[in-house]
Amino acid sequence: MSSSWGERIRISIFGGSHTQGIGVNIDGLPAGEEIDWQRVLDQMTRRAPGQDPTATARREADQPKVLCGLLDGMTTGAPLCAVIENTNQRSKDYGQLRVLPRPGHADYTAHVKYRGYNDVRGGGHFSGRLTAPLVFAGAVARQLLARRGIAVGSHVMAIGGVKDEPFDSVNLSSKLLNRLNQLYFPVINLQAQEAMRGEVERARMAQDSVGGIVECGIIGLPVGVGNPMFDGVENLIASIVFGIPAVKGIEFGAGFSVAELLGSENNDEMYICEDGRVRGVSNNAGGILGGITNGMPLVFRTAFKPTPSIAKEQDTVDLRTMTNARLSITGRHDPCIVPRAAAAVEAAACLAALELLAQSGML
Repeated sequence: MSSSWGERIRISIFGGSHTQGIGVNIDGLPAGEEIDWQRVLDQMTRRAPGQDPTATARREADQPKVLCGLLDGMTTGAPLCAVIENTNQRSKDYGQLRVLPRPGHADYTAHVKYRGYNDVRGGGHFSGRLTAPLVFAGAVARQLLARRGIAVGSHVMAIGGVKDEPFDSVNLSSKLLNRLNQLYFPVINLQAQEAMRGEVERARMAQDSVGGIVECGIIGLPVGVGNPMFDGVENLIASIVFGIPAVKGIEFGAGFSVAELLGSENNDEMYICEDGRVRGVSNNAGGILGGITNGMPLVFRTAFKPTPSIAKEQDTVDLRTMTNARLSITGRHDPCIVPRAAAAVEAAACLAALELLAQSGML
């Protein structure tokens, strides 16, 4: 399995939803970086299950145990390895999935690729549970970025048909990002959150699920980070964001809407601001031109599909008899993963930003 990412800041995620534990190894961190443990735990709590009606009822403490790489709260320069114990599994809920794959889940494709030896309990290595070690790694990276004047935050931009206010991509502030990156269900407009909760509850009562969009912003990245063509900033961010289960799309800046614009509308006209920096009047580029940062806020949006594990009966197949079958999922599942996914998107963005700095010799 390809569960490693990064060139200079390298992470490797291991474990499964119902194994004894899950974890991450982070290589490439500079020595002598202080890590505030409470701030790490705060990010873990944002992603943790069992704390909101929009999430699964499964409860996990998500308390990471560092095996190496930290000493007296400081990075040692050695690989930083952390393990998170799984404590609230109900594996019996998944017995039928070995032969009755869930529509919309990786049960069938994993069965074929791994010849039936894949761990189906809780989705195994394909589970959203694996975002816990990703969030841990991102929480460490976030502190190194903050020390260098870089802020990362996100909000739930949409759930179903309900939308929050979008970021002001020209004047995005660290104050807003730092407010959002402390919240479990981050939104700019609290009224939108209430409407979103209603959307999730309607899906839950219908034994169904609902997807949505997370909008993420990064400010403070220096101009000139990244590379053209295959090693661009978009390429790097997309490569780690698509490692988050249920991600089906990503767009930067104005994204797909640029297809409806004229060049004169899409181009971000430039000017010299009072402090001598080059700025854009608009930010349709999302802070990236030619795969390289241009000094404007870096803004991207990630689309999440609805949770495939739903109680509503669906058509599937029986892999033992190779006949058609019906399936209704039991167990504890999120009617909407989007609020919890915000912390995972931010973690991915933090790791990508740290990798960009390392590649540019700025770390």
